[in-house]
Amino acid sequence: MEPTSAKPFYHQLSHSLIAIALITLAIYLGQDILVPLAMAVLLAVLLRPVEGWLTRHGVPKVLSISIAVTAAVLLLAGLTILLSMQLSDFSDEWPKLKRNINDSYRDIRRWIRREYSVSYRQQDQYIKKAQTQTLENFQSAETIGVVTGPLGSLILIPIYVFLFLYYRAMLLHFMIVLFAEKYKAQVMEIVGEIKSIIQSYMVGLLLETGAVAILNSVGLLILNVQYAILLGVMAAILNLVPYIGGLVATALAVMVTFINHPDGYTLAGVVGVFLTVQFIDNNLLVPLVVGSKVRINALVSIVGVLIGGALAGISGMFLSIPAIAMMKVVFDRVDGLKPWGILLGDQTPEQANNNLFRMVKKKSKE
Repeated sequence: MEPTSAKPFYHQLSHSLIAIALITLAIYLGQDILVPLAMAVLLAVLLRPVEGWLTRHGVPKVLSISIAVTAAVLLLAGLTILLSMQLSDFSDEWPKLKRNINDSYRDIRRWIRREYSVSYRQQDQYIKKAQTQTLENFQSAETIGVVTGPLGSLILIPIYVFLFLYYRAMLLHFMIVLFAEKYKAQVMEIVGEIKSIIQSYMVGLLLETGAVAILNSVGLLILNVQYAILLGVMAAILNLVPYIGGLVATALAVMVTFINHPDGYTLAGVVGVFLTVQFIDNNLLVPLVVGSKVRINALVSIVGVLIGGALAGISGMFLSIPAIAMMKVVFDRVDGLKPWGILLGDQTPEQANNNLFRMVKKKSKE
């Protein structure tokens, strides 16, 4: 954490770019290990107040951690059971959905034959070729790894959370002694700020997700859409992926609604519900509940989400925002990295100058 302002600009820039390239390569190559660890760190910080409260009331440390982790697992299991029940109801309607899909499929084939002069026989050949390629991809060992990998991660994450909480003091001590003694206060400040950001972000995210699920479900129930609760909850979960998740959730809801309610008024109502909830979420819930601590500009957020998705899929998209927020905390407190902190932040030069002017004016009055 030595100041680097005396070094030439190209020297600082080259070191920064090399560090970014190495970190990016490490995330891409080691995502199967690093992504579950990162998820476990977020959950451990979120569960730390619960474990601390139990410990202060005389519960042994190991038992406190076990209770906190078990409660989180049971909560997620309950949500999974709720979604499974909704999916089972959805499967009961499968014959009706199959008939509707077949009708739409025949209409599409007739339209392709009429508009593009592609015979039914040629269409069948294209479909069989696509089916063959899809089966080959699913039967490959790589695909099996993609399916079994997340299952293994789900088993490991509770174990990681338990160990992070158990060895929390040792890990904090390691972070402190890693740097020189004169930087101890600065390191403690950074660690404390990162902890505060993660906790506020995760708690705010849970509250926001719950509110979005309720708003989505109520809106779809008013429209008398089938599987309103299932679609509302799934849309709220997809909304955890910033920017992109909301679009995917809207498209999924429209597709499912089209199968059961093909009339244009219902489809327009579904789109209206999701657009209204997105407006409330982006302009009210996120600024008040989530964004009070995470101050990142929209451009960096979108680019970060896309990069996270390219490196580590859906998990990378979800982890991108808290990762950028933690990077900003470090950049703002290290002299050579402060310009990068400005790039990540949402404060324009005009706002920064106004804030500086108010601070100077306040001190002069004192």
